[in-house]
Amino acid sequence: MKLFFSILLLIIVSNVEAAVKFEKIKSPSLAQLNGILTTERDKFSPSNPNNYVLPKYSPAKNEVELYKVTYDSIVPELGNKPIKATGLVAIPRLRDLSSLSIVSYHHGTVFEKHEVPSYAFADAIDPVSYETRLMVAQFAAQGYIVIAADYFGMGDSNEPEAYTVKASEQQACLDLYKAVTVFLNDKHIKPKNLFLAGWSQGGVVTTAFLEKLESLNIPVKAASTAAAPSDLFAAMNGWIYNPRKIDAPWISTLVALTVFSYENYFSKPNLAKDVIKADYYEDMRKVYERDYSSQAEFLAILSRISANDLKELFNDEYLDPSYFADSKYGKVLSDMQVYRRIFKTPLKMFYGTEDEVVSTEIGQIASVYQASMGNKSVTSEVVVAGDHHRTFLTAVSRQKNWFDKLKLH
Repeated sequence: MKLFFSILLLIIVSNVEAAVKFEKIKSPSLAQLNGILTTERDKFSPSNPNNYVLPKYSPAKNEVELYKVTYDSIVPELGNKPIKATGLVAIPRLRDLSSLSIVSYHHGTVFEKHEVPSYAFADAIDPVSYETRLMVAQFAAQGYIVIAADYFGMGDSNEPEAYTVKASEQQACLDLYKAVTVFLNDKHIKPKNLFLAGWSQGGVVTTAFLEKLESLNIPVKAASTAAAPSDLFAAMNGWIYNPRKIDAPWISTLVALTVFSYENYFSKPNLAKDVIKADYYEDMRKVYERDYSSQAEFLAILSRISANDLKELFNDEYLDPSYFADSKYGKVLSDMQVYRRIFKTPLKMFYGTEDEVVSTEIGQIASVYQASMGNKSVTSEVVVAGDHHRTFLTAVSRQKNWFDKLKLH
């Protein structure tokens, strides 16, 4: 009998340990981290207009230990279906680790399954996630702990992608945060503050995660977004019915990523076929499932689905904005908003005047809405001549300065 209970206890302990796995990846040198802040930055935004000031980042002070995290999570939209998720943790190498601040970073739209935080420093993966690399080089190398979730369906996840599926994105970030806090406690590291940041899609995730944390009474020191389309329904209406000359051709892919995600996660059979014209359905499916073998093949697909106005991708009924608003797709898009509640946490939202994805009106919509309710803690900050990439680069620099000041109080 004692042997039986001993074996049972061993099995239970083994399962608990298997639930969360921290795999040490590497420790970038100071030279490598500084290269991210300079050489890689210039490759990320190779063309800068005369009226845009390229930010200068604080040089790396310390090396960083990187861990790939595999952890248990659930899919709220699918009856709390249990799944495995992955993410990244970056811990600075410091003598005193007793009290550090955490930055939870949330990545933007990517077109490769492994172009995510947990693979950002993997030598064999191309392209890498520069945005995550920049956050590590600017924050972790300056004494912050950086954590970053791969959203469901990305990285090593076996699920379909949950693109802008609000509760699932919240859950991915929350369960990573919980796993990391246990890991840090085992290392006798007690985080002092929690900050949130995100770019583009990740900006939407940032405010969604903030909403979740505030509902759980988990304190957040401050949060910040860059080029975030906080109201996807409003943004999609603009892209379809009132396109701008500067709109990026790859906006067409956002239709594929959202409609197939909503079909899968909200149990809406044939939603994609109801929305997308038959001539474009297969190409859109390939975009969502990353069913292409090379960048050249992806670019060919992108060329086909971006050749005409965005509305040409939609079935004829969607030519009427009222039909779109009342459709299953339009209603789910509207439900994915992340700003219609009063936030208690200070929140800065950066938008660019030349952003080819997020218009200035969409970039400011959350702060304007918050102000309409009398909330002064949510503000917008402009990035002059900022396109989608440049807005992110500037936001990271300003976020670092702001977080540095806040963590001293």
